[in-house]
Amino acid sequence: MRRSVNFTGILCAHTHKRSTSRHPQSQEDSRVRTTMLLMVLVLLQVPVEASEHVRCFATFDLISGECAQELGQVEKDDCCQNPHYGYQATDGVCRFCGSPVWSPWSSWSPCTVLCGEGVTQRRRSCFGIGELECEDAKNLLQTKPCNSTCCDDTGWSSWHSWSPCSLSCGGRGVRSRNRVCSSAPECHAACEGSSEQAEPCNATSPCPVHGAWSSWSIWSQCSASCINDQRNNVIVPTRMQHRTCSNPTPSSDTVPPGNGCPGDSAEAQQCSELPNCPVDGNWGEWSEPGSCSVSCGEGLRLASRMCDNPAPKYGGRLCEGPSTRHFVCQSPCPVHGFWSGWSSWSDCSSSCITEGHATVRTRRRYCSNPAPSPSPPGKDCVGDSLQTESCDHLSYCPVHGSWGQWSPFSYCSVTCGLGLQLSNRKCDSPAPKHGGQSCPGPASQSRICVTNIHCPVDGVWSEWSSWKQCEYPISGKEIRCKHLGGSQSRERQCLYQAYNGSICSGNKLTDRRVCYDINQCYMKGSWAGWEAWSLCSPPCGGKSRRMRQRICQPDVSAYRPTIGRLNEKATFFGTPLSDCGRVSLKEKWEVQTCHNVPSCT
Repeated sequence: MRRSVNFTGILCAHTHKRSTSRHPQSQEDSRVRTTMLLMVLVLLQVPVEASEHVRCFATFDLISGECAQELGQVEKDDCCQNPHYGYQATDGVCRFCGSPVWSPWSSWSPCTVLCGEGVTQRRRSCFGIGELECEDAKNLLQTKPCNSTCCDDTGWSSWHSWSPCSLSCGGRGVRSRNRVCSSAPECHAACEGSSEQAEPCNATSPCPVHGAWSSWSIWSQCSASCINDQRNNVIVPTRMQHRTCSNPTPSSDTVPPGNGCPGDSAEAQQCSELPNCPVDGNWGEWSEPGSCSVSCGEGLRLASRMCDNPAPKYGGRLCEGPSTRHFVCQSPCPVHGFWSGWSSWSDCSSSCITEGHATVRTRRRYCSNPAPSPSPPGKDCVGDSLQTESCDHLSYCPVHGSWGQWSPFSYCSVTCGLGLQLSNRKCDSPAPKHGGQSCPGPASQSRICVTNIHCPVDGVWSEWSSWKQCEYPISGKEIRCKHLGGSQSRERQCLYQAYNGSICSGNKLTDRRVCYDINQCYMKGSWAGWEAWSLCSPPCGGKSRRMRQRICQPDVSAYRPTIGRLNEKATFFGTPLSDCGRVSLKEKWEVQTCHNVPSCT
């Protein structure tokens, strides 16, 4: 995005004001002034670059060149108010906001060939704003020869056996196998391809179908209409409900066959709420004659017999006939009510316990064993006809979590540059309980905050400059090729320090040493072995070579090893014309071709 500032209106108004407020001038002066103003207009049509929007990151890895801890999308200038941040533009490359700095050199790569002569390489990258300002900015790749001894390497082992199919029945699954790289670590390049293989497999046999119960049928009628307690064992009638193993029916034609349904196919329940069966009364033997002393019903004056063989119960018929031999005192007695047995407990009011709400079950009994007589009125049964109890044996119902309110956003996390403000919420409205689901979504949210204050940029030392000319302390005196000591200096600068950042550690801007100037001086010398081999040049592509030079060591024995009253150790400055005797170019220089150098990418 480009913006232009148009100053035409301002300048025209200013020109009109000047022409009307000053005395008339010559036409020539007017033309000169007009020409100058037009030139200024052209210069002021300066495009202003708007800062592009980038993805901003709180950390930048100076080894891998990767960004982490994304803050969000902002303008690049806002992101780079903090020199420790990184950003990613539309090209997807992560860049550093700080001053130019080299990454460490990578490890040397494996040799480019498995057998024989090749090369190994290492790389580094320059990160930061103004990447070309890194010292020796083109030195990104270094290459040196290597000799690989993996000529007889075995590479991969044989494939292991296939794993079982992921499905045992009813469809198409996957099986896999793997192999191991048997090579030594330095020869792992011999193992090309994947260490695992996978392929589809068929499981054509049908899967067993395990049985499941149908729903229970409704309860049947009770097996009798009352409870017979006249035997040694009381017989309580029952009712039944049934279910079938048909939802689905277990398979019988699969290997293995399907499992049957666990549990019983029928369930019985006692009809304990039924009344007892009536028992008809029967007379016993006559008693000896006596007086009748009953307050109600039939009494005998002289002899009596008892209706107790058996006595009538549960609404059974009384004995027929008189109970005395002479006359009956007839005054009917009331029949008082008596409870039947309790029914079975009902199902619980819900399948699980909800907090704050009772889950209960009930059972009933009836005042029918016998029922109180209406005339004369008998007494009702004493107590409750309904019992209720809590279903404490059930588990609690799951409570799914729900988020509470978001908290206010926190203060900005930084005092300079760009940071984050956080807001949190808790899963407590309600909190999940008893296996309920947690709240979906994040527990925190953030937003970018911009302080509009640039963070301090600390200073970084530049490389030392080359040593200056070795000179005698008293100016004008020639010391080259003489046994007179001098001194020389070099300098460095504290770069990039800004916005109240720290200055470079240490205060040494210049460095000094004492020296002898032997530059281009004829000196006797002797051969002293070879220099170390150079790196391959160019580091990629064809015609890459390395070289080394035989060292001709000049004889400096005539010079004192120290200089001056402080006896500082002397150094020799410059390249002398050392004479080590005539040798051929082949004896002075060695050149080797670097083989199997990768092409430049």
